[in-house]
Amino acid sequence: MARPLVKICGINSTASFDAVVEAGADFLGFVFFPPSPRFVTPAQAAELSARHDGGPQRVGLFVRPTAADIAAALAVVRLDILQIHASPAEAAALKAQFGLPVWRSLGIAASEEFPDRAEAVDGYVVENKPPPGATRPGGNAVQADWALLAPWQPEKFWLLAGGLRPDNVAEALRITGAPGADVSSGVETAPGQKSPALIKAFVEAVRASPCVFNATGPA
Repeated sequence: MARPLVKICGINSTASFDAVVEAGADFLGFVFFPPSPRFVTPAQAAELSARHDGGPQRVGLFVRPTAADIAAALAVVRLDILQIHASPAEAAALKAQFGLPVWRSLGIAASEEFPDRAEAVDGYVVENKPPPGATRPGGNAVQADWALLAPWQPEKFWLLAGGLRPDNVAEALRITGAPGADVSSGVETAPGQKSPALIKAFVEAVRASPCVFNATGPA
């Protein structure tokens, strides 16, 4: 039986990195976007990643990157997956160029915004649209519309994000049928400051969630 998967994003300290590894999360995210309070440089991400061989797959989050941006990061730090805020065409081009799985980050507020099934990406990270005046396209702790997402059945792997916490993630997964959850601010005590206790609680809550989805598995 498939189990829900969990990604902890915005890792920027040794304490948070170690907590994610110890909790047994499936994915660990580094944010390469300077306006974010969770921003790290590729060199900082490489130093953190070197603390443990194996463990969670390393995901690099980029916002409207150029190919040169991706290449510069990969020259310094090994990434297993690219998570990108970009158009479908831009994401497909980066996937073709670098040969790594690409997840496209989506902000969805209406069913008309569901992605085309023909998109040449490997998966999605889905949340709500950013609030007015936001400086970031994602990671703003805005809860997704779970009821809106409930009937969506993409052929590709996806993670639910946005406003998730240890105390609501099980209900979110039950309603949406998402194969997994992605959290950042929901396991923080202040912007960019992860709590090892909340990381542990979040992973445990996801693991305890009922398997109500048809998992295709991550690329």
